Amino acid sequence: MESVTPPRHPCCIVSLVPSQTELLHYLGLHDEVVGITKFCVHPSEWFQSKPRIGGTKTLNFEKIAALKPDLILGNKEENERAQIEELQRHYKVWISDISNLPEALDMIRQVGQLTGKTEQAQTLSDKIETAFRALAEERALKPMRAAYFIWRKPYMVAAAGTFIHDMMQRAGFENVFADLQRYPEIDLGALAVAAPEAILLSSEPYPFAEKHMAAFREVCPSARIEVVDGELFSWYGSRLLHAPAYFRKLREMLGIV
Repeated sequence: MESVTPPRHPCCIVSLVPSQTELLHYLGLHDEVVGITKFCVHPSEWFQSKPRIGGTKTLNFEKIAALKPDLILGNKEENERAQIEELQRHYKVWISDISNLPEALDMIRQVGQLTGKTEQAQTLSDKIETAFRALAEERALKPMRAAYFIWRKPYMVAAAGTFIHDMMQRAGFENVFADLQRYPEIDLGALAVAAPEAILLSSEPYPFAEKHMAAFREVCPSARIEVVDGELFSWYGSRLLHAPAYFRKLREMLGIV
């Protein structure tokens, strides 16, 4: 995560990342946040009322300039490097880099420090850590071998080095593509060879639905196929509060014991 020295109490914050936008709302920074992306759908009232400055990878510099931000929050993976470097020429920009739960908790605490919400952020971090610790104590003795798909045409999966991979492990799954890195393209022949016990189809960024299951059933007829809540596997802000309970229900549904 990049170190910046923002104003003591930033009053014009632009968020370039949906999960961090939701975190800012949780911390009570309602008036301070002046701009969000078109993908910042939570909270809905902000999505409907806050100025939008483009997509996470298609930032509108003119709209950002009009907001006169004194702090911009981004993420190494979700934002384009060239665009971030351009913003850094004019504004104070803080960039998170998150691939696991400890890094997400550290991000929450650092955002709290940056925005004058240290105590609230620490309390949130502690709650999330406690919930995941309880989930770990219930962890299955034998994880279910699974593949997690994030995209279609081409098919892409979450592999090692990603936040989703870390969440899969905590939810009780063994990633069958853990020998690969990041988000590789996978054909269904490779899926058949991997022979997962479960195929998890994410609701985002590609909106997988029941109609997409048939293609997977053809190559892995014995695998359990489920459309899962992509936000609870990939959002690393305050939404993490709800992830352990969701993972617990998913375990029960799939019979992970």
